[in-house]
Amino acid sequence: MNFLEKRIIKDGVIKPGNVLKVDSFLNHQMDIELIEEIAKEFKRRFGNKTVTKVMTIEASGIGIAAFVAKEFGVPMVFAKKSKSINLDGEMYVAEVESFTHKNKNQVVVSKKFLHEGEHILIIDDFLANGCALQGLISIAESAGAIVEGCGIVIEKGFQIGGRAIRNMGYHVESLAIVDSMDDVNGTINFREQEEK
Repeated sequence: MNFLEKRIIKDGVIKPGNVLKVDSFLNHQMDIELIEEIAKEFKRRFGNKTVTKVMTIEASGIGIAAFVAKEFGVPMVFAKKSKSINLDGEMYVAEVESFTHKNKNQVVVSKKFLHEGEHILIIDDFLANGCALQGLISIAESAGAIVEGCGIVIEKGFQIGGRAIRNMGYHVESLAIVDSMDDVNGTINFREQEEK
């Protein structure tokens, strides 16, 4: 069991409807030492790739992606979930559906911050149905950028997202893959992963 799986068992909360709450250490309150360890692990797993920019989606991916970008020594850009009045110029746009919030959002990245030929590492906190990840891939490819890989903190392996993205040919690394959860007994089972 790796450092992240241990932390999920210790502090994660399983809710009905296959919801795993990790807001006490990952995506509301953040344990900075844990986030640094996560970032180092992504650097280890993707260190052989050319990465010139890290990309994520607001909001809970931002903190994690910032630490990953620091590890690689590159900028980080995040897709915004709505057009605000201070966004100007041309945008790359994708529609994504949120598993957690049960809604659809248009996400946008300014064309000023994403360019042809850039090597993108996509980072996100969760992978469930894969819609957010597909939206980010679509935006990167619309810009003519190269998606070098997708780093996911927690993947729900019993949902279709991870399999769908891998079947599209993308390199996906998930630090913890949940194969099943039981909210009644409070148990969680992780997929065995080979040491990378």
